[in-house]
Amino acid sequence: MTLATNAAKPAPAPGTRLLPQFLRNFVRNRETGLVLVGIVVGLLSGVLVAAISGLSQASHALLFDIPLDAHLSATGVISWQRTLLIPAVGGVVLALIGLYFARRVKGQQLADAIEANALYGGRVSFRGSLLISIQTLLSNGFGGSVGLEAGYTQICSMFGSHVGQRLAARRNDMRLLVACGAAGAISAAFSAPLAGAFYAFEVVLGAYTSAALVPVIASAVTAWLVARELTHQSFLMVPGFPSPVSVEMIGQTVLIGIICAFISILVMLAVAFSERCFQRVTLFSGFVRPILGGLLLGGLALLTPTVLGAGHGAMQILLVSNPTWLLLTTTIVLKILASAISLGSGFRGGLFFASLLLGALIGQLYSVVLTGPFPTLALQPGTAAIAALAALGTGVLGAPFSMVCLALEITGDFSVTVGAVVASSVCALIVRELFGYSFATWRFHLRGEVIRGPQDIGWVRQMSAASLMRADFENALTTMPIGEAQKLFSPAQVRQVVLRDPNGSYAGIVAAATLHSVTNRDDDALGSLAQQQDEYLLPTTSVREILKAFERSEADVLAVIDRADHRVTIGTLSESHVLRTYGEELERRNQELFSR
Repeated sequence: MTLATNAAKPAPAPGTRLLPQFLRNFVRNRETGLVLVGIVVGLLSGVLVAAISGLSQASHALLFDIPLDAHLSATGVISWQRTLLIPAVGGVVLALIGLYFARRVKGQQLADAIEANALYGGRVSFRGSLLISIQTLLSNGFGGSVGLEAGYTQICSMFGSHVGQRLAARRNDMRLLVACGAAGAISAAFSAPLAGAFYAFEVVLGAYTSAALVPVIASAVTAWLVARELTHQSFLMVPGFPSPVSVEMIGQTVLIGIICAFISILVMLAVAFSERCFQRVTLFSGFVRPILGGLLLGGLALLTPTVLGAGHGAMQILLVSNPTWLLLTTTIVLKILASAISLGSGFRGGLFFASLLLGALIGQLYSVVLTGPFPTLALQPGTAAIAALAALGTGVLGAPFSMVCLALEITGDFSVTVGAVVASSVCALIVRELFGYSFATWRFHLRGEVIRGPQDIGWVRQMSAASLMRADFENALTTMPIGEAQKLFSPAQVRQVVLRDPNGSYAGIVAAATLHSVTNRDDDALGSLAQQQDEYLLPTTSVREILKAFERSEADVLAVIDRADHRVTIGTLSESHVLRTYGEELERRNQELFSR
């Protein structure tokens, strides 16, 4: 028996044109080759992020009648008609696109970078990624309370994957190139190459290795340099002087981390609740969901324009304008509602920047509230805002190092590092203990996918009962006399006999030792010795479920049947073979992972 998979060197997708052999060999055999490909992916990522960002800005200017260089969330001169109706029109456009592509793009084609790396060995669909990126651009362009980061990472990761497929790259290298695309996307979006690199390691790869460091850093830095030339980027202005590091300062950042942990869980639950509510709207097969979501979003935008778009402009204005606790509280609540409504109703995007905005506002609110009774003890608004920004981003994205680096890079202030590290660490610990998911993996959980992170579990799924079973097995009718079976099946040659009833359906297993231990029952039916009549495996059962089945049944061998409603035996599978094959494959992959 051999494992019927070859995940280490996946076959190219049908229709994929491979690059020349010498180039493929150079990339497969030399670390320098991967670094050069990472630079190419970073170059593409920088251009794509700049292009999508420019298109979004142009959409805001055209649809909401604002200056081209203005931020939508920071513009208070939009007419009420546009504020109310443009998001609803966006809902109509998204509904039409969803209706058209519903049957054309599905399954693996809609996998994002995390899911592709966890389940599909880094294979990201070209067509599906274009659709997701277009939907994200339209969602944000029509004022949806979503960020463009999901679209950035999707399209950039897709190009990394596409380049890897054309190079016939190994599975691990494919996953690495997807991470290079994600690193380039975040680096270019925030002018933060360190944050982009750590985002790739924490969120997309799920592990750090020295071999992956240089390609990911190369991609992130290249994308940053390209985006810097094509777009206007500046540091985030933080109010006040940084609070000095002290015991009181550390204690307060711990408290901020605790607060942000619970709010990040609340935000993720709010999105899930919103999705469940909108799923109950079945009118015209759910066609009206994004339209209804757009109308609700427009209603919230009439109260404050900060709920429109990702919120870049709103963050900067609220950080430097000394807002009151009432304004901050109102903005936080409305932004959470707007993001939940947008994502729940079908607007495409993510919570990346929304989590940063909410974190900054929560930190400011903490400082404002505490300054009243304890003016000398309270953290400075800027220090509290950046600590909370990193903490809430960590709670939602599950990437503490990425958020700490991002806080450092977008402010250019090293003094924020200690507060960001403490708050992020506390938040990460609480969210893992109480919730167990980041936003991305939580949404997979809601879909029924058992994905707790980007670690590669796709190869485990490929080890199924169909690929591991033996197709040559001894079988007999349940009506065969025991004496005849003892003569037919020698214990020296047969370990077990699979039984079938007169209709051909699976009817249990008889061990050869059990068969030959029976005496004075030659005329009894063989079926009277049957065991495990209700214990069997299906061809698609994964190796982990197979091991659970062996533990549950306490059997050494299980039958594999074609279908639960047909029950025709197609093979047998022993526990010893599964354990040996699984262990060998795991060891081989570990060696491959650290061989470079």
